[in-house]
Amino acid sequence: MYDAGDIMKFGFPMAFTATMLSLAILEYGENMKTVKQLGHARDSLKWITDFLINAHPSENVLYIQVGDPELDHQCWERPEAIRGIRPSTQVNTSFPGTEVAEETAAAMASASLVFKNINSSSSNLLLEHVQQLFSFADAYRGSYSVSIPQVQSYYNSTGYEDELLRAATWLYHASKDLSYLKYVTD
Repeated sequence: MYDAGDIMKFGFPMAFTATMLSLAILEYGENMKTVKQLGHARDSLKWITDFLINAHPSENVLYIQVGDPELDHQCWERPEAIRGIRPSTQVNTSFPGTEVAEETAAAMASASLVFKNINSSSSNLLLEHVQQLFSFADAYRGSYSVSIPQVQSYYNSTGYEDELLRAATWLYHASKDLSYLKYVTD
């Protein structure tokens, strides 16, 4: 899933998209089923969450961008035709990115609810990643657009508190762990 018609991948809007798609499936899944679109919606969500899982290779690392925005916003081609270097950008303990990590956690938690009764292994894997991401982003707080200034021109952030609460809320719904509800209400 690219940012536009070009070949940039930005994790922040991709995670938000996955969260909204999950919410749509959870709220309107029966309507989607009626018009034979529920399977397509779930397939799209699974594709995104598989990418997000791969973007989280260890507890305190999340890849948030693939491509060079200066070059790749100019390039409109099929993914199969892409050649050359594809730089990737990550948030980690040295360069925190609370808002992007927590939006990714919210995406994974909400998707785990979508897959809970139809693919429990995917649901459980997502929850495992969510808990790691939430802990990482909460422990190493910092805005990704401060840690990685080059993202400011594309997806600048003005704060991460809303993503912390959003992720904790989805985590509570997905896990039923009261500590996440307490996190939100305190």
